[in-house]
Amino acid sequence: MEITNRFFFPLTFKIKFKALLILLLLQLVGSVSAIRKRNSTIGRREGTWKLLSRNTGVVAMHMALTRHNTVIIFDQTQAGRSNYLLRRRRCLSIRSSNPKALLRDSSCWAHSVEYDISRNSFQPLQLETDTWCSSGAFLSNGTLLQTGGHGNGYRRIRHFKSCSGGGSHRRRRRSSCGWRRSKVLLRDNRWFASNQILPHKDQTIVVGGKGVFTYEFVPKSKSSHEHRSFVLPFLHSTNDEHEGGNNLYPFLHLSSDGNLFIFANRDSILLNYRRNKVMKTFPRMPGAGSRNYPSSGSSVLLPLDHKDRFSKLEVMVCGGAASGAYRAALEGRYVEALRSCGRMVITGNKHKWVMEEMPGPRLMSDMLILPTGHILIINGARHGCAGRHNGTRPALEPYLYNPKKKLGRRFRVLPFTRIPRMYHSSAVLLPDGRILVAGGNPDERYTFRNVAFPTELRLQAFVPHYMDHSFHHIRPRNVTVSYTHGGDGARYGEEFRVRFRLHKKTERDLKFSVYAPPFTTHAFSMNQRMLRLWCKRVEKEKDGWVSAVVEAPPSPNVAPSGYYLLTVVNDGIPSISEWVKFIQSE
Repeated sequence: MEITNRFFFPLTFKIKFKALLILLLLQLVGSVSAIRKRNSTIGRREGTWKLLSRNTGVVAMHMALTRHNTVIIFDQTQAGRSNYLLRRRRCLSIRSSNPKALLRDSSCWAHSVEYDISRNSFQPLQLETDTWCSSGAFLSNGTLLQTGGHGNGYRRIRHFKSCSGGGSHRRRRRSSCGWRRSKVLLRDNRWFASNQILPHKDQTIVVGGKGVFTYEFVPKSKSSHEHRSFVLPFLHSTNDEHEGGNNLYPFLHLSSDGNLFIFANRDSILLNYRRNKVMKTFPRMPGAGSRNYPSSGSSVLLPLDHKDRFSKLEVMVCGGAASGAYRAALEGRYVEALRSCGRMVITGNKHKWVMEEMPGPRLMSDMLILPTGHILIINGARHGCAGRHNGTRPALEPYLYNPKKKLGRRFRVLPFTRIPRMYHSSAVLLPDGRILVAGGNPDERYTFRNVAFPTELRLQAFVPHYMDHSFHHIRPRNVTVSYTHGGDGARYGEEFRVRFRLHKKTERDLKFSVYAPPFTTHAFSMNQRMLRLWCKRVEKEKDGWVSAVVEAPPSPNVAPSGYYLLTVVNDGIPSISEWVKFIQSE
């Protein structure tokens, strides 16, 4: 018996050990699988990156979404060679005789392209005057008004009409689309200026510029009053000449009382531009450093809501450069950027900055309002300031900000990209909910080798969590808009109808928002605006169809006339957006 036990025990132990080992391995494999699955789920919940094209041909210094579901992308004409050759016969003959002359001839190279979202394709366009560090706004008919620039573009006024035929995607006649120069000039040079569309139909104000402390109106009329420019002492007082200005590309936001909020450096005012009178001087934003170019923080007007009749307007300003960052960068030293954000209600009688911290330091970032009402902070750098070779340590992780959460719990870090997007990069929101990201060129010309941050021509989309397939059963589909009077738009305060489809029993918390697509450049999305509209009633139809009666904004002070993206949000999940137009009565 003793011998038998000595003989069989080791064999039994081996069998049990092997079984235990197999069990442990199976558990380990299951755990790894669970971790991968969990990480995959987390990734979907936080968003993903997708490469759309390896070559836009042109650096996206400026970007804007048109109502034809295309994106206009353009650079400066002084950048020399781009990746699109124009006038092939003429320019190739120049190259055969004098290759260096071809590189210098900006007329041979496209510095603007129109990106077709559905086709993922590009149409090269010619720019005749330099748009370097210019500004823009959309007119009520969807035409892009574009102002200023550098050199022969200092005082230029341009108009861009999309070369896409809309839904049919048929190309328009070349004579009726593309870039057109106005014969009328701006009164002052507008380099690093900002634009804001005004409540008066198609009137735009252009504010500031390098060494310019005035504002003026576009379009110009025969009236001497509207053709002149107006001195704004606020721009003098905020100018820091030792730090490159620090009040360029001032942040502009239209208040619901029709006045203009202007933020420059660390200070802000409310301007009655009709009377050239400062109505309010707001408290200085706490902390050192600066928020405007070349410190290049960013600003956004938080979504307006029908629940308070759009009377509460709150501005948010994030990031920027530390004190002395501009001079330090010129000496090859890169100071950590600011990580603070401030929020302030600009309506009412009490005004105070409420400060909070981002997850990390940041400047040169774009701030975009998502269809959910959250704010996306994307692109930028962590050290230095804006300008050629002045920034380093790219900010690769976007931040998601929820304005409704409690202080200290509003920020979330999203998945990172491997492509740096710093100086001369931009981002725009697309109708399907993705964020188009492009650009980046810290060098004087298109330089792809032997530099820390080469010229970047790859085009990406950041795909937010709400676009994941797991939410398709909640997502409103097939959104259409119809107007009560049968015209081409909804008048202010008028009802219009939104029809869409939902899966059965998935209607939860329906919201209707409209979004004014901005003109984006140099970390500021000009004229960006979102409103939560009042849904007066919802009518359920057959086969999951829903018809909602929605009320248009009450006045052009709240939403200047023109095209907006309308989105139906169901339980936090947005539909693909559809265009809606708000018009003024004749």
